[in-house]
Amino acid sequence: MANVNTKKGVIGILTGGGDVPGLNPAIRAITIRAIREGYQVLGIRRGWAGVLEIIRDKDADNSNNYQILTEDIVDKAGRTGGTFLHCSRTHPGHVAKANVPKHLRDNYTEKVNDMTKEVIKNLDFLGIDYLIPIGGDDTLSYGVRLYQEGVKVVAMPKTMDNDVPGTDYCIGFSTCVTRTIMMANNLRTSAGSHERFLVLEVFGRYAGFTTMLPTMAGAANRCVIPEYKFNVERLTELLTMDRQKNPSKYSIVLVSEGAMFEGGEMIYQNSEKDAYGHAKLGGIGDLVSAKLKELSPKYNNGVPIETITQKLGYLVRGGDPDAVDSIVPMAYGNLALDLILSGVHGRLVVLKNGRYDNVPIDVVTSTKKFVNVEKHYNTNRLRPMYRSFEMQPQFIMTSE
Repeated sequence: MANVNTKKGVIGILTGGGDVPGLNPAIRAITIRAIREGYQVLGIRRGWAGVLEIIRDKDADNSNNYQILTEDIVDKAGRTGGTFLHCSRTHPGHVAKANVPKHLRDNYTEKVNDMTKEVIKNLDFLGIDYLIPIGGDDTLSYGVRLYQEGVKVVAMPKTMDNDVPGTDYCIGFSTCVTRTIMMANNLRTSAGSHERFLVLEVFGRYAGFTTMLPTMAGAANRCVIPEYKFNVERLTELLTMDRQKNPSKYSIVLVSEGAMFEGGEMIYQNSEKDAYGHAKLGGIGDLVSAKLKELSPKYNNGVPIETITQKLGYLVRGGDPDAVDSIVPMAYGNLALDLILSGVHGRLVVLKNGRYDNVPIDVVTSTKKFVNVEKHYNTNRLRPMYRSFEMQPQFIMTSE
């Protein structure tokens, strides 16, 4: 059992799913406020994996699964990107036989195992009174499960896709948009020098926010998103027209990784799936690029237009957080502590219409968050709508 000597109890923090800039500032904010309010803080390593793999023996070495957090530890990490607690895509309610911790393999022999009761026992062993999972809808959906099982959970939304329901903003989104704009602007010099199409593939499995916002900000001429299957002939026609109008003779399209050709499906790197049933996306940018070159002579007097293709991928999720992803995590951390100090749990801290708030945690599993195509995406021009900005949220199309 953890060495607990506090006035009020123990708060556990974990970061699940993929890394984004802003996680360390969130951990810092929670920890500093919690310690000053009289709590001890445990950082759970590797997301839900750290909770699952605890060995419930006072003499066992669980240092790979959790650590006691101090102000010195989090202050040093709080200005950096990623998560010093590490992360994983472990789903304790859906553990393959090969991934069952060694010390539990005699008890869990099914092909797929629900190990939630072990997680609850492990949280009790650690003496955790409140658990703060920071993650996207996959990580937080398991947080909902634990809340339904009686664990006191206060959740925090994180994902660069910005697709967690119930909130206008998820940690990591602003830095992703900022980097996408910056890299598009960097790469446009090469596109212009060679008079080419520039095709940039960006994150966005089911929601196109990370593609829409940079395009709206002027980083690209066109964008294709998961919410609308696009006609590549029309895309070629539009990009050729954009290129002809540009004195530097180039044009840019942003392609969400989950975008689909008209009549087609998502493009996967392989057939392997993670614990949440997601296969890894990737390759749609290359396919779009090839089709643009193939079809371009039809709209360019019989002359093919060459392309430059770049998958931005981890370049937009690595490195330090921008200003928004330094400030919002600080606010979210303090919101979580406000709830805990009031004895409230089963909530998701959110940013709605420019104001911080909290909503029931089960919003994560009760609905989905997508770009409203009819309201925000021009399906003929394959780009965002540029109208009716009055009283819209800061990031325009991110509110349900």
